[in-house]
Amino acid sequence: MYSKCDRHGLTGAGVNVAILDTGIAPHPDFDNRIILFRDFVRGKNRPYDDNGHGTHVAGIIGGSGLLSRGRFQGVAPGCGIAALKVLDRRGNGSLKWVLSGIRWLLEHHREYGIRIVNISVGAIPGESSQGSVLLWHVEQLWEEGLIVMAAAGNRGPGRGSVTTPGISRKVITVGCYDDVKAVEVAGAVMADYSGRGPVEETCVMKPEVVASGSHIVSCNVMSRQHPKPYTVKSGTSMATPVVSGAMALLLEKYPQMANWEAKLRLSGSCDDLGLPKSHQGWGRLNLDRLLTTPYSASSAQSS
Repeated sequence: MYSKCDRHGLTGAGVNVAILDTGIAPHPDFDNRIILFRDFVRGKNRPYDDNGHGTHVAGIIGGSGLLSRGRFQGVAPGCGIAALKVLDRRGNGSLKWVLSGIRWLLEHHREYGIRIVNISVGAIPGESSQGSVLLWHVEQLWEEGLIVMAAAGNRGPGRGSVTTPGISRKVITVGCYDDVKAVEVAGAVMADYSGRGPVEETCVMKPEVVASGSHIVSCNVMSRQHPKPYTVKSGTSMATPVVSGAMALLLEKYPQMANWEAKLRLSGSCDDLGLPKSHQGWGRLNLDRLLTTPYSASSAQSS
């Protein structure tokens, strides 16, 4: 996990991030920063995660690293976490659950001060009309002013293999740049797995940005069977919260920054890796450059 935020004196404090995933376990690394939990799968009131994916994602965004003495710290270790459980214990989710989570966010994001939405969830485009319904709802989150981060999916390296809602021209889609090595992704060994653009029919280039997604250490759902506080996972689901955490640090530094301004700033701060645009988009996240480039709200121009 990442801890570069320390050099900037930023922690993500005061910036709340919503995570649509398998839930969240009350891991010590989250301190008292789980600001809310909503379960659209089983209707439970207390935070839980019967899969582990959501807890891992949350740790990448905002784990404090308490149990590792700071070694495995998230990108924005002071941010607030709003966990919306829309996936079951197998990591699968019905359209009903996902849309319920999104609709709840559309109604309540201001009430809870949520600025960023992390969606490490993906569906294959064109499978049914459900994909367009999901896409429309996700884009409404962006229209509401939220920074929406979506995973590019793990169906690469073929052309047009980005999953929904990552195909949206509005949201920020995140892929992996380190997917060249074979790793275990969702129980299968894969290489070159990160979803590639462009988006079929519209020819929109995706993803926008890439980050590390292979062999990422983050928070584990601890139990008698699995007592270790951290575990390793790989995939674009892990790369996406890296960028979500970076956005939390950016909004801490510039609270008035609009989502389109944050997207524009990100586009100009990435490292070109020399990979095809269909793989890297703008390039690799450069957290230092993202946070230190001079910014003036009056000079920003809408994209």
